[in-house]
Amino acid sequence: MYDIIGDIHGYADKLEALLANLGYENRSGLWVPPTGRQAIFLGDLIDRGPEQVKVVDIVRRMQAAGYAQCILGNHEFNALGYVTPVPGKSDAYARPRTPGKVAQHAEFLRQVGEGSTLHLDMLAWFRTLKPALDLGGLRVVHAWWHPPYVELVNDVLGDGIMDAAFVLEAFDKSTALYAAMEGLTKGQEIRLPKGHSFEDHTGEKRKKVRTRWWLRDATCYSEVSIVPEDQEHGVPVHPLDESFVRGEAPDKPIFVGHYWFKGRPAVQTDKVAVLDWSAAGDGPVVAYRWDGESVLSDEKFVTS
Repeated sequence: MYDIIGDIHGYADKLEALLANLGYENRSGLWVPPTGRQAIFLGDLIDRGPEQVKVVDIVRRMQAAGYAQCILGNHEFNALGYVTPVPGKSDAYARPRTPGKVAQHAEFLRQVGEGSTLHLDMLAWFRTLKPALDLGGLRVVHAWWHPPYVELVNDVLGDGIMDAAFVLEAFDKSTALYAAMEGLTKGQEIRLPKGHSFEDHTGEKRKKVRTRWWLRDATCYSEVSIVPEDQEHGVPVHPLDESFVRGEAPDKPIFVGHYWFKGRPAVQTDKVAVLDWSAAGDGPVVAYRWDGESVLSDEKFVTS
Protein backbone atom coordinates (compact mmCIF):
# COMPACT_ATOMS: atom_id res chain seq x y z
CA MET A 1 0.00 0.00 0.00
CA TYR A 2 1.13 3.57 -0.64
CA ASP A 3 1.51 6.84 1.25
CA ILE A 4 1.41 9.54 -1.43
CA ILE A 5 3.16 12.73 -0.33
CA GLY A 6 2.72 16.18 -1.83
CA ASP A 7 5.03 19.15 -2.39
CA ILE A 8 7.72 19.73 0.28
CA HIS A 9 9.79 22.65 -1.13
CA GLY A 10 12.71 22.23 1.21
CA TYR A 11 10.83 22.02 4.53
CA ALA A 12 12.54 19.00 6.06
CA ASP A 13 11.01 19.59 9.50
CA LYS A 14 7.51 19.32 8.06
CA LEU A 15 8.46 16.23 6.04
CA GLU A 16 9.92 14.45 9.06
CA ALA A 17 6.90 15.33 11.17
CA LEU A 18 4.64 13.85 8.49
CA LEU A 19 6.69 10.67 8.20
CA ALA A 20 6.54 10.24 11.97
CA ASN A 21 2.77 10.75 11.92
CA LEU A 22 2.53 8.07 9.23
CA GLY A 23 4.37 5.62 11.49
CA TYR A 24 7.72 5.69 9.67
CA GLU A 25 10.82 5.24 11.86
CA ASN A 26 14.03 7.24 11.56
CA ARG A 27 16.87 4.73 11.69
CA SER A 28 20.14 6.67 11.48
CA GLY A 29 18.78 9.03 8.85
CA LEU A 30 16.80 6.45 6.88
CA TRP A 31 13.04 6.67 7.29
CA VAL A 32 11.64 3.14 7.31
CA PRO A 33 7.92 2.63 6.57
CA PRO A 34 5.54 0.34 8.42
CA THR A 35 5.54 -3.17 6.98
CA GLY A 36 3.84 -3.38 3.61
CA ARG A 37 3.88 0.36 2.86
CA GLN A 38 5.85 2.56 0.47
CA ALA A 39 6.03 6.34 0.11
CA ILE A 40 5.36 8.00 -3.25
CA PHE A 41 6.68 11.56 -3.55
CA LEU A 42 4.97 13.85 -6.06
CA GLY A 43 7.95 16.12 -6.77
CA ASP A 44 8.69 19.76 -5.94
CA LEU A 45 11.17 18.75 -3.29
CA ILE A 46 13.21 21.92 -3.86
CA ASP A 47 13.09 25.74 -4.02
CA ARG A 48 11.89 28.12 -1.29
CA GLY A 49 12.52 26.23 1.98
CA PRO A 50 15.54 26.27 4.35
CA GLU A 51 16.60 22.59 4.13
CA GLN A 52 16.37 21.61 0.49
CA VAL A 53 19.48 19.44 0.55
CA LYS A 54 18.15 17.51 3.54
CA VAL A 55 14.77 16.94 1.87
CA VAL A 56 16.38 15.54 -1.27
CA ASP A 57 18.69 13.38 0.84
CA ILE A 58 15.76 11.92 2.81
CA VAL A 59 13.88 11.04 -0.36
CA ARG A 60 16.91 9.61 -2.15
CA ARG A 61 17.85 7.43 0.83
CA MET A 62 14.31 6.07 0.98
CA GLN A 63 14.25 5.45 -2.76
CA ALA A 64 17.61 3.65 -2.71
CA ALA A 65 16.36 1.38 0.08
CA GLY A 66 13.18 0.55 -1.83
CA TYR A 67 11.01 2.43 0.68
CA ALA A 68 9.93 5.18 -1.73
CA GLN A 69 9.40 6.24 -5.31
CA CYS A 70 9.55 9.82 -6.55
CA ILE A 71 8.29 11.58 -9.67
CA LEU A 72 9.39 14.83 -11.27
CA GLY A 73 7.90 18.17 -10.24
CA ASN A 74 8.06 21.36 -12.25
CA HIS A 75 10.75 22.74 -9.92
CA GLU A 76 13.08 19.78 -10.52
CA PHE A 77 12.39 20.06 -14.25
CA ASN A 78 13.07 23.80 -14.16
CA ALA A 79 16.38 23.07 -12.41
CA LEU A 80 17.39 20.97 -15.41
CA GLY A 81 16.33 23.66 -17.87
CA TYR A 82 18.24 26.27 -15.88
CA VAL A 83 21.59 24.55 -16.47
CA THR A 84 21.05 23.24 -20.03
CA PRO A 85 22.78 25.54 -22.55
CA VAL A 86 21.24 26.25 -25.94
CA PRO A 87 23.77 25.18 -28.61
CA GLY A 88 25.17 28.02 -30.68
CA LYS A 89 23.83 30.75 -28.39
CA SER A 90 26.15 32.41 -25.91
CA ASP A 91 24.77 32.58 -22.35
CA ALA A 92 21.39 31.13 -23.42
CA TYR A 93 19.73 28.29 -21.54
CA ALA A 94 16.70 26.08 -22.11
CA ARG A 95 14.97 27.87 -19.22
CA PRO A 96 15.73 31.56 -19.81
CA ARG A 97 17.47 33.22 -16.89
CA THR A 98 15.08 36.12 -16.49
CA PRO A 99 15.15 38.00 -13.17
CA GLY A 100 12.00 36.26 -11.92
CA LYS A 101 13.24 32.78 -12.80
CA VAL A 102 16.66 33.45 -11.28
CA ALA A 103 15.06 34.68 -8.06
CA GLN A 104 12.82 31.61 -7.86
CA HIS A 105 15.81 29.26 -8.03
CA ALA A 106 18.39 31.32 -6.13
CA GLU A 107 17.87 29.75 -2.70
CA PHE A 108 18.34 26.25 -4.07
CA LEU A 109 21.57 27.28 -5.80
CA ARG A 110 22.79 28.96 -2.62
CA GLN A 111 22.16 25.86 -0.54
CA VAL A 112 23.75 23.36 -2.93
CA GLY A 113 26.49 25.65 -4.27
CA GLU A 114 25.97 26.39 -7.95
CA GLY A 115 28.15 24.11 -10.07
CA SER A 116 29.33 22.09 -7.06
CA THR A 117 29.68 18.32 -6.99
CA LEU A 118 26.53 18.20 -4.87
CA HIS A 119 24.61 20.32 -7.38
CA LEU A 120 25.68 18.15 -10.31
CA ASP A 121 24.84 14.99 -8.39
CA MET A 122 21.32 16.25 -7.64
CA LEU A 123 20.78 17.22 -11.27
CA ALA A 124 21.85 13.74 -12.36
CA TRP A 125 19.25 12.27 -10.02
CA PHE A 126 16.54 14.67 -11.22
CA ARG A 127 17.16 13.38 -14.76
CA THR A 128 16.14 9.87 -13.66
CA LEU A 129 12.72 10.91 -12.30
CA LYS A 130 9.68 10.02 -14.41
CA PRO A 131 6.98 12.66 -14.85
CA ALA A 132 4.11 10.21 -14.29
CA LEU A 133 3.59 6.69 -12.96
CA ASP A 134 0.74 4.22 -13.30
CA LEU A 135 1.04 2.03 -10.21
CA GLY A 136 -1.79 -0.35 -11.02
CA GLY A 137 -4.60 0.76 -8.76
CA LEU A 138 -3.68 4.43 -8.88
CA ARG A 139 -1.84 7.03 -10.95
CA VAL A 140 0.50 9.81 -9.85
CA VAL A 141 1.65 12.93 -11.69
CA HIS A 142 2.75 16.31 -10.45
CA ALA A 143 -0.03 18.41 -11.99
CA TRP A 144 -2.27 16.86 -14.69
CA TRP A 145 -2.87 13.27 -15.73
CA HIS A 146 -3.65 13.78 -19.41
CA PRO A 147 -3.28 10.39 -21.18
CA PRO A 148 -2.03 11.74 -24.56
CA TYR A 149 0.74 13.65 -22.76
CA VAL A 150 1.66 10.68 -20.56
CA GLU A 151 1.88 8.45 -23.65
CA LEU A 152 3.99 10.94 -25.60
CA VAL A 153 6.52 11.50 -22.82
CA ASN A 154 6.77 7.77 -22.09
CA ASP A 155 7.38 7.07 -25.77
CA VAL A 156 10.14 9.68 -25.97
CA LEU A 157 11.81 8.75 -22.69
CA GLY A 158 11.41 5.00 -22.72
CA ASP A 159 13.67 3.69 -19.98
CA GLY A 160 16.12 6.54 -20.46
CA ILE A 161 16.92 9.74 -18.61
CA MET A 162 16.12 13.37 -19.39
CA ASP A 163 19.32 14.17 -21.25
CA ALA A 164 20.17 17.58 -22.73
CA ALA A 165 18.39 16.80 -26.01
CA PHE A 166 15.17 15.93 -24.17
CA VAL A 167 15.35 19.05 -22.01
CA LEU A 168 16.03 21.36 -24.96
CA GLU A 169 13.08 19.97 -26.90
CA ALA A 170 10.81 20.05 -23.84
CA PHE A 171 11.55 23.76 -23.29
CA ASP A 172 11.00 24.63 -26.97
CA LYS A 173 7.50 26.10 -27.20
CA SER A 174 7.09 24.97 -30.79
CA THR A 175 7.20 21.25 -29.93
CA ALA A 176 4.63 18.69 -28.85
CA LEU A 177 7.00 17.61 -26.09
CA TYR A 178 6.86 21.13 -24.63
CA ALA A 179 3.06 20.98 -24.43
CA ALA A 180 3.21 17.54 -22.82
CA MET A 181 5.77 18.42 -20.16
CA GLU A 182 4.05 21.72 -19.41
CA GLY A 183 0.79 19.85 -18.92
CA LEU A 184 2.16 17.04 -16.77
CA THR A 185 4.29 19.25 -14.51
CA LYS A 186 2.29 22.51 -14.45
CA GLY A 187 -1.27 21.47 -15.25
CA GLN A 188 -3.83 22.63 -17.75
CA GLU A 189 -3.73 26.40 -18.16
CA ILE A 190 -6.16 28.47 -20.20
CA ARG A 191 -6.26 32.11 -21.22
CA LEU A 192 -8.88 34.27 -19.56
CA PRO A 193 -11.34 36.12 -21.79
CA LYS A 194 -10.09 39.41 -23.22
CA GLY A 195 -9.84 42.18 -20.64
CA HIS A 196 -9.49 39.87 -17.63
CA SER A 197 -6.39 39.12 -15.54
CA PHE A 198 -5.25 38.46 -11.97
CA GLU A 199 -2.11 38.80 -9.83
CA ASP A 200 -0.36 35.63 -8.66
CA HIS A 201 1.23 35.20 -5.22
CA THR A 202 4.38 37.04 -6.41
CA GLY A 203 2.38 40.05 -7.60
CA GLU A 204 2.91 39.25 -11.27
CA LYS A 205 -0.04 40.04 -13.54
CA ARG A 206 -1.27 36.98 -15.43
CA LYS A 207 -3.81 36.39 -18.17
CA LYS A 208 -3.60 32.59 -18.08
CA VAL A 209 -4.91 30.55 -15.15
CA ARG A 210 -4.33 27.09 -13.77
CA THR A 211 -7.49 25.04 -13.97
CA ARG A 212 -9.36 22.44 -12.00
CA TRP A 213 -9.06 20.04 -14.94
CA TRP A 214 -10.86 17.36 -12.94
CA LEU A 215 -14.16 19.30 -13.11
CA ARG A 216 -15.32 17.74 -16.35
CA ASP A 217 -18.85 19.19 -16.11
CA ALA A 218 -17.83 22.77 -15.34
CA THR A 219 -19.43 25.44 -17.50
CA CYS A 220 -17.68 28.74 -16.72
CA TYR A 221 -14.24 30.21 -16.05
CA SER A 222 -14.99 31.01 -12.42
CA GLU A 223 -15.61 27.31 -11.68
CA VAL A 224 -12.33 25.99 -13.03
CA SER A 225 -9.85 28.84 -12.42
CA ILE A 226 -7.35 28.49 -9.58
CA VAL A 227 -6.37 31.96 -8.35
CA PRO A 228 -5.70 33.54 -4.92
CA GLU A 229 -8.93 34.29 -3.06
CA ASP A 230 -8.33 38.03 -3.22
CA GLN A 231 -8.01 37.81 -7.01
CA GLU A 232 -11.20 35.94 -7.77
CA HIS A 233 -12.77 39.19 -8.95
CA GLY A 234 -10.51 39.00 -12.00
CA VAL A 235 -12.09 35.76 -13.19
CA PRO A 236 -15.41 36.21 -15.00
CA VAL A 237 -18.56 34.13 -14.81
CA HIS A 238 -18.17 33.52 -18.51
CA PRO A 239 -18.91 30.33 -20.47
CA LEU A 240 -15.87 28.15 -21.03
CA ASP A 241 -14.69 27.84 -24.61
CA GLU A 242 -13.00 24.93 -26.38
CA SER A 243 -9.61 25.76 -24.81
CA PHE A 244 -10.66 23.88 -21.66
CA VAL A 245 -9.84 20.21 -22.23
CA ARG A 246 -12.43 17.84 -20.80
CA GLY A 247 -10.79 14.48 -20.33
CA GLU A 248 -12.38 11.11 -19.87
CA ALA A 249 -13.64 10.24 -16.40
CA PRO A 250 -10.76 8.56 -14.48
CA ASP A 251 -11.10 4.82 -14.07
CA LYS A 252 -8.78 4.78 -11.06
CA PRO A 253 -7.60 7.33 -8.45
CA ILE A 254 -5.21 10.10 -9.53
CA PHE A 255 -2.96 11.97 -7.09
CA VAL A 256 -1.34 15.32 -7.89
CA GLY A 257 0.50 18.10 -6.07
CA HIS A 258 1.34 21.57 -7.43
CA TYR A 259 -1.70 23.71 -6.68
CA TRP A 260 -0.98 25.53 -3.38
CA PHE A 261 -4.41 24.85 -1.91
CA LYS A 262 -5.23 26.18 1.54
CA GLY A 263 -7.44 25.01 4.38
CA ARG A 264 -8.29 21.50 5.47
CA PRO A 265 -7.14 18.83 2.99
CA ALA A 266 -10.02 17.25 1.08
CA VAL A 267 -10.44 15.23 -2.09
CA GLN A 268 -11.40 17.09 -5.25
CA THR A 269 -13.57 14.27 -6.60
CA ASP A 270 -13.97 10.64 -5.62
CA LYS A 271 -11.11 9.88 -8.06
CA VAL A 272 -8.79 12.94 -7.75
CA ALA A 273 -6.84 14.22 -4.73
CA VAL A 274 -4.55 17.26 -4.61
CA LEU A 275 -1.75 16.89 -2.04
CA ASP A 276 -0.18 20.37 -2.17
CA TRP A 277 -1.66 22.36 0.72
CA SER A 278 0.88 25.19 0.82
CA ALA A 279 3.78 23.57 2.66
CA ALA A 280 5.96 26.27 1.08
CA GLY A 281 3.89 28.79 3.02
CA ASP A 282 2.13 28.25 6.32
CA GLY A 283 0.52 24.93 5.41
CA PRO A 284 1.54 21.35 6.20
CA VAL A 285 3.15 18.68 4.09
CA VAL A 286 0.25 16.38 3.25
CA ALA A 287 -0.06 12.67 2.50
CA TYR A 288 -2.90 10.43 1.43
CA ARG A 289 -2.76 6.95 2.97
CA TRP A 290 -3.99 4.73 0.13
CA ASP A 291 -5.06 1.19 0.98
CA GLY A 292 -6.35 0.03 -2.38
CA GLU A 293 -9.68 1.88 -2.44
CA SER A 294 -11.15 3.00 -5.77
CA VAL A 295 -13.21 5.78 -4.16
CA LEU A 296 -11.17 8.41 -2.31
CA SER A 297 -12.08 9.77 1.11
CA ASP A 298 -11.25 12.88 3.12
CA GLU A 299 -10.57 10.61 6.09
CA LYS A 300 -7.39 9.24 4.51
CA PHE A 301 -5.34 12.47 4.64
CA VAL A 302 -2.44 12.76 7.08
CA THR A 303 -0.62 16.04 7.74
CA SER A 304 2.66 17.15 9.31
